[in-house]
Amino acid sequence: MGRRKLKNPDELVKPGPSATIAERLRYLVDLTRKTQVEFGKLINVDPSNMSKILSGNYPITDAMVNRVVVNLGVSKDWLTNGTDVPYPKSATAGAPLVPEVDTGPVAVHDRNAVGAPVYDIDATAGCVPLSRMFTDEHIIGRLDLPGLDRTQPIVRVSGDSMEPKIRDGGYIAIRQLSRDGFIYWGKVYLVITEDYRMVKIVRKHTNPGMVILHSINPEYDDMEIERNQIQALFLVNGVFNYEIL
Repeated sequence: MGRRKLKNPDELVKPGPSATIAERLRYLVDLTRKTQVEFGKLINVDPSNMSKILSGNYPITDAMVNRVVVNLGVSKDWLTNGTDVPYPKSATAGAPLVPEVDTGPVAVHDRNAVGAPVYDIDATAGCVPLSRMFTDEHIIGRLDLPGLDRTQPIVRVSGDSMEPKIRDGGYIAIRQLSRDGFIYWGKVYLVITEDYRMVKIVRKHTNPGMVILHSINPEYDDMEIERNQIQALFLVNGVFNYEIL
């Protein structure tokens, strides 16, 4: 089967307010000049389901809408109800929660190469202090990308509470902070307590002795913990989601 003929973006007609979400997704497929398979990979959808989604024969969940909004920078108001424009100027006006590098696939170099060390460590599992695990025998490669601090460790994370920003099995670059120091509210952190290791957005609580741990995945509720429960705090400075093709 030949490759689908791509439409010229200048010839596209933007869906009106009465259009369905599926129709707006079809418009985005043509606007981005992607095949259905390529577009499905961009929003983490099984390519075999894309045809049914675009034809309106497959349910479009809130999670799928959120992935389109986050991964493609599309206006949620436009996608869901036709107001606003697909790519509002305000979408790029503010700094992202975490600088994301969608390397897909990532080129991880050998352990003796130059770059930030990539560790064979799941930062959200185990009980050994991370600082004691940042040893040469745990290095599985190095990553050298523009803007990436070569001194910061890169570790793996598990779980879907931060999807679609951080996928299950993705990697993050982290920098340890003083647990009693200044917290950049609204940023993503690896938070370590006596019982848990979690990657969350840390938000300000009305009680100065507490913090709110927020997940991007709407299926997860916010958590409130006392600030003195935090044993270690790492700022997430980069996200690396990839898949081996």
